[in-house]
Amino acid sequence: MAQDTLTITDNRTNLTYSFPIEKETVRAMDFRQIKTGPEDFGLMTYDPAFMNTASCRSSITFIDGERGILRYRGYPIEVLAEHCSFLEVAYLIVFGDLPNEVELKNWTNEITHHTMLHETTKKFMEGFRYDAHPMAMLVSTVAALSTVYPEARDIHDTNNRLRQIKRLIGKMPSIAAMSYRHSLGFPYVYPDNDLNYAENFMNMLWKMVEPKYVANPVLARALDILFILHADHEQNCSANVARSVGSAHADPYLTTAAAAAALSGPLHGGANEEVLKMLDEIGSKDNVPAYVKKVKDGHGKLMGFGHRVYKNYDPRAKIIKWTAEQVFQVTGRNPKLDVALELERIALEDDYFIKRKLYPNVDFYSGIIYQAMSFKPEMFTVLFAIPRTVGWLAQWQEMLTDSEQKIARPRQIYTGHDVREFLPMEKRASAPAAAD
Repeated sequence: MAQDTLTITDNRTNLTYSFPIEKETVRAMDFRQIKTGPEDFGLMTYDPAFMNTASCRSSITFIDGERGILRYRGYPIEVLAEHCSFLEVAYLIVFGDLPNEVELKNWTNEITHHTMLHETTKKFMEGFRYDAHPMAMLVSTVAALSTVYPEARDIHDTNNRLRQIKRLIGKMPSIAAMSYRHSLGFPYVYPDNDLNYAENFMNMLWKMVEPKYVANPVLARALDILFILHADHEQNCSANVARSVGSAHADPYLTTAAAAAALSGPLHGGANEEVLKMLDEIGSKDNVPAYVKKVKDGHGKLMGFGHRVYKNYDPRAKIIKWTAEQVFQVTGRNPKLDVALELERIALEDDYFIKRKLYPNVDFYSGIIYQAMSFKPEMFTVLFAIPRTVGWLAQWQEMLTDSEQKIARPRQIYTGHDVREFLPMEKRASAPAAAD
């Protein structure tokens, strides 16, 4: 018997089955062979929230949660964050290899010249209330672009698909900045093609009456690094949505909007805002021990610690921690950092958290940086969506070119009634009257 197989005995029938093991996985469809009789549908696997199910093969992002490793296309995230620009990493994620000098120049030029939005996009924005959440505005506006570029529906044309990818990467910062300025009642700022990706975003956010916006290079680089760290993260909730919606052959604008809608949830993209709320609740460094005790006693959560995948220190958190120090040299030290550092120190020395493998994740420090750079908490998830668009589109394209992929359609375990007898209205029991 081959060693790379799984052998199962069905005790209901005493029949034995052997399934091949490839890359530490077995195919769920193999279990359909296990039946009690010809009328039996076959065995299914039950995996709520996809805790242990691989839904695809992917060559984009590698994560080893036990060892705290994150790589894009084989390159360690630490190396990319230190040596590359965001658009350089975006090219890597989309095409599979780092660009040479000419390729990067052409790619940057093409993305830059897709940052301008059609004037009708302003009409989309003007339809929102002044207090509309920026993330809801971004999701809706990205979806609306499907009507601006109807040719995007031709998803099987490779060149057309790439053109839409460039458009979305270029336009996402413009939409994000427009949503931010709408909430403030400020006039929209057009892109400046003389600036790099992060600088141009800052220009569209913060330019007022000055003839030319000049971004602080330290803050621009910090934002670029944060974009690199958030560009992709394997089969997370929003990437799974992008693949699922894309599997129905929706166009990339609607697919990206759906992924961004998933990201908007507090359990996904909104987690760094929850960290700030926790740090505000703690108040000062001196209150950290009491807060940690409260968490250990079962009252409250330690936000920004722990991760579904990482059972070690999130490698992105280490880079963000270093980046925060660079930012604070420009903005002044955010007092929340001292609280965060003390909280991290105590938690990493406490057996309660060590045994549960609760280490700082990417959200623990990112909110502190964003706040120091004058972003309001409601913009945090929007900042996440800008770079993650690259990952969504790469995952979407990979899914479309994978011959094994079909329209996503999970199975279920039905827990409702069996066949029921229909009763006419006069025979149905009356519901008991509600008490006053």
